[in-house]
Amino acid sequence: MSRWLVTQIPSGVLLAALIIVIAGGTVLVQRSVRRRFPTLAAGDHNDVTKFTYGFIGFLYAFFIGFVVSSMWGQVSTADASARAEGATGVQMARNLAVFPQPDADRIREALLVYERQAIDEWSRVDDLPSTTADGALADVYTAYRDVRAETDLQKSVLATSLGNLDEISKARTVRLLTADEDNGLPWPIWAVIFLTSAMVLGTVVIYGVEKPGMHYPMVTIVSTVVATNLFLVLELAHPFVGTISTSVDPLREVVRVLSGMP
Repeated sequence: MSRWLVTQIPSGVLLAALIIVIAGGTVLVQRSVRRRFPTLAAGDHNDVTKFTYGFIGFLYAFFIGFVVSSMWGQVSTADASARAEGATGVQMARNLAVFPQPDADRIREALLVYERQAIDEWSRVDDLPSTTADGALADVYTAYRDVRAETDLQKSVLATSLGNLDEISKARTVRLLTADEDNGLPWPIWAVIFLTSAMVLGTVVIYGVEKPGMHYPMVTIVSTVVATNLFLVLELAHPFVGTISTSVDPLREVVRVLSGMP
C-alpha cells in the first residue's frame, strides 16, 4: 500500500492530501469533542494532560526520529552503491583507450547496451530482474574475454576491467535483491506510528482551552506536523521509488561518457 501511494501519487499532492485528511479530520474531532464535553474547556484536567502530552510527545519524537534515521541510512547506502557502480562503469569506459580500436569499439557498444538496459530495468522495479539486462551483461563479459591482450599494459587493464565488471554485476545483484525485498515498513512499526500519532493528537484535542480561537490553531499545527512526519516516513520507506529515492543518474553518467567517446 505504501509503495502504491509513493509511486502513483505525486509527492506534493500526497503531502497536501495527508495534511488535509489528518489536520482536517482532527479539527472535526476537536469540534465534536468541544460540543459534547464543554467542561473540558475549563482546563481542570490540564495538569494531567500536560504530563501525558509531554511523555507521549517524547516517545513519539524519539520513535519517529529512529525510524527516519534508519530509513535514511538505507537510502544513503543504496545511493552510495549506485554511485560506486556508476564510477566503476566510467572508469571502465576510460580504460578502453588501451585496447586496439576494434576491441574497444566492441566493448564500448556492449557496455553501452548494458547500461541502457540497466537504466530501463531500474524504472521497472515491479518487474525484476530484466532478462534483457541479464543478456546484455553476459555480452559485456564475452566482449572482454574475446580481447587478445598483447602488451603488459593491456593485460593489466583487461584483468582490472574484468574485476570491475564483477563489481558492477555484484552491485546490480544487491540492487535487485534490495528492490525485490522492498515491502516497506513491517506492520508492527506502522501500528506503533499510527498509535503514537493518535495519542499525540488525542491529548491535544482534549487539552482544555477556553477560547476556540486559541485551541483550533494549536490542534491544526500539531496535526500538520504529524501529517508531515507520516509523509516523510512514506517517502523514505522505499529506497528505489519516490522523490527521496536513490537516483539512477550515476548510470546515466556512464551512458553519457560512452556515447561521447569517438
